[in-house]
Amino acid sequence: MEELKRTPLREVYEQYGGKVVEFAGYELPTQFKGFLHEHHTVRERAGLFDVSHMGEVTVKGKDAKKFVQYLVTNDINTLNNNCVLYTFMCKEDGGVVDDLLVYKFDEDDFFLVINASNKDKDVKWIMDHKGDFDIEIIDVSQNIAQLAFQGPMAEEILQKIVDINLQEINFFQLRRNVLVNGKKCLVSRTGYTGEDGFEIYCDPQDAKELWNAILKAGEKEGAEPIGLGARDTLRFEACLPLYGNEMDESITPLEMGFGFFVKLKVEEDFIGKDALKKQKAEGITRKLVGFELLDKGVPRHGYEVVKDGKVIGHVTTGYKSPTLNKPIGLALVEEQYAKIGTEFNIKVRNKELKAIAIDKRFYTKKTKSK
Repeated sequence: MEELKRTPLREVYEQYGGKVVEFAGYELPTQFKGFLHEHHTVRERAGLFDVSHMGEVTVKGKDAKKFVQYLVTNDINTLNNNCVLYTFMCKEDGGVVDDLLVYKFDEDDFFLVINASNKDKDVKWIMDHKGDFDIEIIDVSQNIAQLAFQGPMAEEILQKIVDINLQEINFFQLRRNVLVNGKKCLVSRTGYTGEDGFEIYCDPQDAKELWNAILKAGEKEGAEPIGLGARDTLRFEACLPLYGNEMDESITPLEMGFGFFVKLKVEEDFIGKDALKKQKAEGITRKLVGFELLDKGVPRHGYEVVKDGKVIGHVTTGYKSPTLNKPIGLALVEEQYAKIGTEFNIKVRNKELKAIAIDKRFYTKKTKSK
């Protein structure tokens, strides 16, 4: 068995009571004081995540912009310097290779942030499609540690230890060479929780000092470390998709209901564009929908969705929502059953429990968007 990898913050987990599990080939904390407590900490105050297992790739050179435009479904032409774009990489048939963030430093300098569970696959995909583009692609994942500081009090706390006015960074914008507790970092107003917050990219050797400095700065406000358990419930409530759940190589962004991030009218080609145009023209046959479980129980990933004795789809993510205090989920179902108000059943073990389709935006995001 391959030895599990460790982030630069591995040795601080136990210090804060972290319970370690295997995730994406890494030893990572699933929780510290308990995922429910941590979930509410992020919703109400601020929480700090170690996300150093994420992957980072630089794309530089004369054709950098042209290449990234070809690689992803969103329109890179709309992206200004020092801004961030959410997008997908798709296969030729429209299935999702991964979702990612594209950071634009300049016309010839881009920074891609990819998911940990797909890191090797994504890097290979990017490299394999370099073609004749005049660019240099480098996997810099090992040279970067990443912290995410999320919650309504994140700005107020982080402001104490940075050398810039954080209010000048709007949602999906970035600043480079920011001094965080005296250490040079890239800071972006991004995150995976539905709350305002920041992602901080730093030198791995500075990660522990920054981790401790941020928690110390937020001691009075009740900032705490957060594990993977709360990270999943937080992103789910905000309807932020997870690879392997809401998306994979057999599901397209249009089926997910994320067509906003697929710009079919851009002049340039991108991988999967023809297939996605065809799918949109012909109409999608299945759709991601939110639902509330009306009977007592908890929906889980993989559970069948049933209507009149027929399996019409499956649950992609399900929880008893910590914020809403009721069992809700996301399910990929046949398109005719995706209308809000449609009733169907969720097969929990051998029992069918009643559910109703609802808006999948379960939680209103509080991100800074001015």
